[in-house]
This record gives sequence, structure tokens and C-alpha cells, in this order.
Amino acid sequence: MSQKLPESERDSAQDASDFNWDEYLEETGAVSVPHHAFKHVDQGLQTGLAPGMKLEVCVRSEADSPYWVANIITTCGQLLLLRYEGYQDERRADFWCDLMTADLHPLGWSRQHGKTMKAPEGVREKHQDWEALLEKALAEECSVPANLLELPQRGRDPVELLCAGCYVEIQDGADPGSAWAAEVEENVGGRLKLRLVGTEGLPDTPTTLWLFYLHPRLHPPGWAKEHGCTLRPPSDLLALRTEAEWEEVRQRISDLPQDEALTAELSKDQPAIAAHCFKEGMKLEAVEPAAPISIKPATVTKVFNEQYFLVKMDDLCGIEESDGAAGRSFLCHRDSPGIFPTQWCLKNGVTLSPPPGHQGPDFDWADYLKQCEAEAAPQHCFPTEQCDHSFKEAMKLEAVNLLSPENIHVVTVTRVKGQYIWLSLEGLKQPMPELIVHVDSMDLFPVSWCETNGYPLVFPIKPQVEKDRKIAVVQPEKHRFPPKSTSPDVKQHMGYNSETGQGNGKYTCPKIYFNHRCFSGPYLNKGRIAELPQFIGPGNCVLVLKEVLTLLINSAYKPSRVLRELQLDQESRWQGHGETLKAKYKGKSYRATVEIVRTADRVADFCRKTCIKLECCPNLFGPRMVLERCSENCSVLTKTKYSRWFTELHPAGCGEVSFLSEQTMNITSNCFNDLVLSIFACQP
Repeated sequence: MSQKLPESERDSAQDASDFNWDEYLEETGAVSVPHHAFKHVDQGLQTGLAPGMKLEVCVRSEADSPYWVANIITTCGQLLLLRYEGYQDERRADFWCDLMTADLHPLGWSRQHGKTMKAPEGVREKHQDWEALLEKALAEECSVPANLLELPQRGRDPVELLCAGCYVEIQDGADPGSAWAAEVEENVGGRLKLRLVGTEGLPDTPTTLWLFYLHPRLHPPGWAKEHGCTLRPPSDLLALRTEAEWEEVRQRISDLPQDEALTAELSKDQPAIAAHCFKEGMKLEAVEPAAPISIKPATVTKVFNEQYFLVKMDDLCGIEESDGAAGRSFLCHRDSPGIFPTQWCLKNGVTLSPPPGHQGPDFDWADYLKQCEAEAAPQHCFPTEQCDHSFKEAMKLEAVNLLSPENIHVVTVTRVKGQYIWLSLEGLKQPMPELIVHVDSMDLFPVSWCETNGYPLVFPIKPQVEKDRKIAVVQPEKHRFPPKSTSPDVKQHMGYNSETGQGNGKYTCPKIYFNHRCFSGPYLNKGRIAELPQFIGPGNCVLVLKEVLTLLINSAYKPSRVLRELQLDQESRWQGHGETLKAKYKGKSYRATVEIVRTADRVADFCRKTCIKLECCPNLFGPRMVLERCSENCSVLTKTKYSRWFTELHPAGCGEVSFLSEQTMNITSNCFNDLVLSIFACQP
């Protein structure tokens, strides 16, 4: 006997599938934190190739396929925009290539392997002494590193190197001289779910943790031995096994193979740790590490060396090892986030929570220092505070629930003080105090990050009254599984003659094919297009094209948006037939007049220009069926899981492209000029 979900649960499930960041921002009147604010996310998407680097590329246009030096102009995921050496600032000969399939090598490779090097014809016309040009280019120290063009690293984002099943070492959170190994169980866009070695088969807590792959505690296998650290399991795990069993696990860790590519990635760009001047017993203010929802007094309890010291949250209850005491000490260095000089809260208008066991209504630092017979850490022990960031109050983003790290929520910035932000988590069944987070935290992500990486996002819970109102509205008709071929009724409605395949010549539209392998642009869902019939028609032009546009509208992420794009302008472009088309989205009905050509000689041009208006491949639909390869070479624009290119990351003059996830993708006008028009050139 089948069971049905309660009405409220069904509504909630539908909301989950329909949550859309663009729509949510529009409804709330909010803006998102700019993508460039999340440096750790951007770094995880960089292949290491950068504009200005040089490499050697095979010149296919020459008869003997020689090699020549090319400059990287722009990177876009695994796509490279190259310019042959010798063209200087001329863009006319720029070309795109796929890093995974192109014949690319570092400088010097051709001569090492006895390959011919010869300038392309256009360069030879500009430089008669092109051999001297070649020698000068080969002498420059700006070659692409060889390892970035070799397997397994070629074309791979750094986050892809940390696949499930590989191992890392984690520096202890309370002792810089200790470390332990962990296995990567899951990699979500660089955010790693790690299981500590030796805890296999045990419950997740406390044997697993989530860390972004760039976290300073994360190191490649062999790091502990190389840096003279002791392999020691975390103290709260020691009771799980005997010392002999831990020794066996320790030997297993020592025998783990080292991955050169992984070692290079985890070791590069690690900032140097500055020397500190803290002393044992000094007092300061700190964000509570176990529950980062308050700032409280804390004490430097141990100085390990000139780089590291231990901070413990103050507790006046008189019980040295009270519940949670182990989690209230944390390892710090001079630039660690979450520690402040005394009086920081007072100066910034932030509430300083007194330590547990404090007597009296108000907390006063002068009285407290006198009571504890301690001194405050001087201001010069702390780094100069910088406020140069992009976070502002009321902005939206995605963030980890630090009290439940497996959950990522829609969050709102409610307060900004220096480099710290207060975050309100959406979608909680029970209210929770705001989280206090540093702006460079690797637990913060841009909007749509979860969607891009296929991870569930906890989104705002809508009020019940809104749900009730929604139930009363007729839901939009689903077009996700249309028939694979046009039904006889539709053919008859279109004026189709099954025997002759023709109607009234001039007004008969040929078959209109849906070429679902072509680039679908920012508005249309590629998966839904793949479910459409292979073609519509032939038949009356108006009827066939109306059916085509209706199917496209209902294949959109937001049908109302596509309908608006197709809406008839004030000045009629086609001088054709005005047809009313409808769209339904989230229970609301929309309608608009769309101009449709009436004669067969205008059909091809109508389809092409409509595609361009929707910013998709001009061959996505039209009278021409695309078989293997699209004539517009639109495969280079296929949307992928990690393909993003932010304007802020590239110098002016290189064009601007903004590739996001399928539902949030936007193509700017400069991108259209630089990339789309260079590929979608009008055919003669």
C-alpha cells in the first residue's frame, strides 16, 4: 500500500527543487556578495596557466605542421585564447584551443624532441627575420611550467587532485608539533570530508571533519616526517584503540605513497608565518571556537615557539576540565583570525560575553585583569586591521553552519566590523544566534556554489500562509517529458500533408530541428531541450514556429524570462504575424505577443536571430540538422561543472566573460563580442 506525503512536506520538497538564487534576490531586494570576495574558491578553479605565459603549439595551417611560440591571452577553464608570437597587440589572429586536446608544450620542447619550429604565414609576412624573433621568445623566462601540460595535472583544477580515497596529513589543532593522517571521503568543490585514519567503521563524530583543501592545517603525506612533527592521533580518539593498535596504524600512515602533484599543490603559495610577541598569561578577546556566536575573554596558556602559541577561553567555574574544555583551546599564530586585543569589543560596539562563572552584572577589563593578576596582550602583538573587502550588511551568500558543518545555508550579512561579519542562517527550524566569521574564512561561498557543485543547500523556509496561498493556484504545466516525435494531431493542426510532406509552398515551413548538443545559453535548460522531439513540422509557418517557441519557452529555467526576451518590439522587425504565446512559472501565468514570420524564405533567418537573442548557438534550432559537429564550433562553450571566468581576475582589454552554473549563467556584452561572435561568425 503506497503512502502519500503530508501536504506540507510535498510543498517543502517542491520548494527545494524550485529554489533559485536570482529569483530569491529579486524577491528580497538584496544583492549577493561579489564572487571575487571568495579568494579560496577562485584559487581552486585556477589551472595555474595565466595570461602572459608562453608555450609551443602545433601550427596545423602549415603543410609540415611545425611548432611555434604562442602567448596566453586569456584563460577560461580548460580553454585558452592564444596569440602567435609576432602579432604583438593585434587580435585578428587570436584563436581558442582546448587544453585537454590541443598539441601544447612548454618552451624548448620542440628542440629537445627534434621537432621543426617555423612561424605561421602571417608572422612571416610581418617579420622577415622570424628566426631571430623565435630565439628571443625562447630566451624569455615565462614558459608554462611543464607539469601543467602533463598528465595527471593537465587541464585539471587543483581541487580535482584530491579525489576520494587519497590521503592527507592534518596538523593538530592544539599542538603544532603533532599531526595525523586522514582519508578523503568526499570532495565537494574543494571542500573535503576527511576521515581520520584508524577510525574506519566508527561513527562520523568525532572521527570526520570538513576542511577546504587550502586550509593551513592541511598537508600532503610525509609532511610530518619532513618537518620533524610527531604522528599522534587526536587526544579525544586515543581511547578508541590500544597503543599497539595505534602503532600499527601509525606504521600504515608512514608507508603511504607520496603524490608529487598533490604535494606541489598543497605546498605552493603557503604564506609565511610571522613571529609573534605573545607571552604566557596574557589576556585577550577571542571568538569562542566551539560555538563561534560570541566573543569572550581568553588567555595565552602556552608558547610553543616564535610562531605558535595556545589560547584557551577563560572559565571561572573552578573546574579545570569542565565539559567541552578540550574544545576551548586552540592553536594560534600572530595573524590567526578570531583573536583581538582587550577593549576591541568596546571600541567596536560589540557585546563582550563574560567568562563562565563571572559574578556581577557587568564585565570590566580593568577589574578582571586585577582580579586575575594578569596583563593584557599589547596592541602591537596583533596585526594592523584591514577593512578592504567586499562584504556589506544585508548581502547574501552561502556559508557552512559551523555548529553542524555538513550543512551549508543561505545566509545574510547582518553586521560588519572591520574584517569580521555576523551571519544569520536561513532555513533553520529553530532560531540560532548569528555566527561571527572572518571575511577570509574558507567556510564562506558565493551564491550558487552548492548548485554548481551538486551539494544540497539549506534555503529559507517560507511562511505557512504563503504555502496555503500557493496551493490554491493552478500549478504550471510540466513539459519535461514531451513526446519524442510529433503526434498526428499536431501534424494535422499544422497543415501537414503526410503523403506529399508539403503544404502551400510559400507558407510551408520545413522541419525545424532541435539540435540539443549545441550550446544552450543562459536561459534554456540543456537537459529539457534534449527531451524535446527531434523536429517539428513541416507545416504552416506560423503554426510550426509557434509550437517551436512554445516548447522552447517551457524548456527554460524561467519561462517568463524567455517570453520577455521574445516579446514583440515596438518596431516590427519581421513585419510578419503577431502571435500570443503563454508561459507559466511558479503558479503564475504570463502572456506576450511574439512576432512570427509567415513565409518559408524567412524561416532560417528568423531561427538564427532568435537563437542569438537567447544567447545560444545559432544552430540550436532551425531547418538545419546538426549531426556530429556544429558548424559554429559551439562545443567550446559547453557549460561545465567548474567553468567560471570572472572579469575581476583578468586585465582590461582581454574581453570579459562570466561563465557560471547553468541556472545562473550570464554572458556580458563584452563576452558576446570577444567570444560568441568570434565563434558564431555569420556564415556567407
